[in-house]
Amino acid sequence: MNGTRRVRGGHGAAKLRRLLGFGLGLAGLWAKAAAQERLELVWPTPSRTWAEGKPAAEWLQHAGSGDPQSGAFGGVRSGGTQFHEGIDIRPVGRDRKGAPTDPVFAVLPGVVRHVAGAPSGGYGRYVVLEHPGATPAVYSLYAHLASIAPGLRPGRTVAAGATLGIMGHSAGGYRIPPDRAHLHFEIGVMVSRDFQSWYERKKFGSRNEQGVWNGMNLLGLDPQALFDDWRARRITTLQEAFARQETVVRLRIATVRTPDFVTRYPSLLTKPLPLGPVAGWEIRFNWTGLPFAWTPLTGLETIGLAAGVPRIAEVNAEVERRQRSKSLAVQRGGMWTVGRDLEPVLQLLFGLR
Repeated sequence: MNGTRRVRGGHGAAKLRRLLGFGLGLAGLWAKAAAQERLELVWPTPSRTWAEGKPAAEWLQHAGSGDPQSGAFGGVRSGGTQFHEGIDIRPVGRDRKGAPTDPVFAVLPGVVRHVAGAPSGGYGRYVVLEHPGATPAVYSLYAHLASIAPGLRPGRTVAAGATLGIMGHSAGGYRIPPDRAHLHFEIGVMVSRDFQSWYERKKFGSRNEQGVWNGMNLLGLDPQALFDDWRARRITTLQEAFARQETVVRLRIATVRTPDFVTRYPSLLTKPLPLGPVAGWEIRFNWTGLPFAWTPLTGLETIGLAAGVPRIAEVNAEVERRQRSKSLAVQRGGMWTVGRDLEPVLQLLFGLR
């Protein structure tokens, strides 16, 4: 009996040490994230129109409607019901055959994470960079390329302003006319490293050729707003850009799980993790479903919450109803419940079924 108790105690102590080590590790990441470098951005194409402060209509490429705003970020298509994750930048140079000649540049120093040399999905030929030196360590994505820069491969480090490829109109599963060639540019965060498991559970009926860099696993900021705020000196770091996001949904969930999202983006924690286990989370989402602020909860703070069941605590109803391209929350019987666009995000973050 005594021996059994000692063995159990040893296992318990080892588990406690692991939990403490994990908490201290994340606390260290959180502290490191507080020391942020000043943001320096490079516009991703040779176009000077944005740098010169000209209207976006002079550099945005329309999506066939003739309205340049259809190339902007957000619910800009199909009468406001279709969401566009990035911005579409039109070329400034073309060759004799009308093909774009614009090189495409890395907006920040980074590491190449994904290269689709053949048209893949809606992005066509595209490149994804991750920016470990940024806080948070966002990704940037450059799509519809005509060609990829020679030697560009996953794992390679690139400087800000490095050429990644040539602008084009490549796509998979649909056609972009040559006269509407453009760069589709995104910047944001990856939801989960375990995306493949979620994808297989969903039984989409097609192979995931993009891995974790599938568009369903990416949540973008508005690139135009980011660049505009940086130029106007409203922000000096990426962290400030995330802090400027407006809360549209605030929810709580009781779970001991710490999503890998938190370990990859510790600067989005509102306070350091406790030394002991986390009992749950309070998360703030902007209107697109991006979880931009995370607060760990204690056991007392999760009283009344069913384990693993998200409970919406607050909704900015005016914004939620106005943004018709995203549904984060739905009112049923006087209560707010998780909407169709927030549900997959929560599934990916917490492994919910």
